[in-house]
Amino acid sequence: MISLVAFDLDGTLAESKQPLKESMGEALANLLSVAHVAVISGGDWPQFEKQVASRLAERADLSKLWLMPTTGTKLYTHRNGKWAPVFADLFTEEKRKEIITAFNESLDATGFTPEKTWGERIEDRGSQITFSALGQQAPYAEKKHWDPDFAKRKIIQADLRKRLPGLSINMGGATSIDITKEGVDKGSALKKLSERSGIPLEQMMFIGDAIFPGGNDYPAKEIGLKTVLVRDPDDTLTAIASIVACLQ
Repeated sequence: MISLVAFDLDGTLAESKQPLKESMGEALANLLSVAHVAVISGGDWPQFEKQVASRLAERADLSKLWLMPTTGTKLYTHRNGKWAPVFADLFTEEKRKEIITAFNESLDATGFTPEKTWGERIEDRGSQITFSALGQQAPYAEKKHWDPDFAKRKIIQADLRKRLPGLSINMGGATSIDITKEGVDKGSALKKLSERSGIPLEQMMFIGDAIFPGGNDYPAKEIGLKTVLVRDPDDTLTAIASIVACLQ
């Protein structure tokens, strides 16, 4: 029996950095009527608020929704009529500087410098440092063509792993690479969520578009969760409808 369904965000519930469509907000409200729901993604809380929290149907049962920004190093729940943080696991200032330096050196070494970028390419999210190849504000139409098969980011990822041993380095979204503390990934986030929610891992399911070795959704599969690989949000809508029908 599935009691909680966890999701990746970009490429799964919404297009990269875009708000949930109304149809997805309604679908999640339907799912929340029969199960708990979690969203785990590399974005920080402001992105979650824009993409998810502000886009849910009014009827959605927010008491059963768990939002986990920065690959689950932060947890937000809805209490007393508002979203509030439960915990945050942050990098030290020294470690942040080391990671940002390694990113810059790796990008020079691998030569993946696009002709045009939109906004900052490296973002410090406190508990996670994220590289966005085309910049944080890049149009989705540009992002989806830059590295559709993850080949470019696999090269950067391999170089970063040599420079930053002992850290988790995973690919996510359309153009991103996320760096978190060692052992921090969506698998560890789901384990923390199980402890906080009281829902066993055996009663959880994970849905994402990067459930493959090196993808930032793959740790969910590695810890033994039932997983569903989707291509895009339309695929996710189909999966949600099937789950709701089974659990009603």
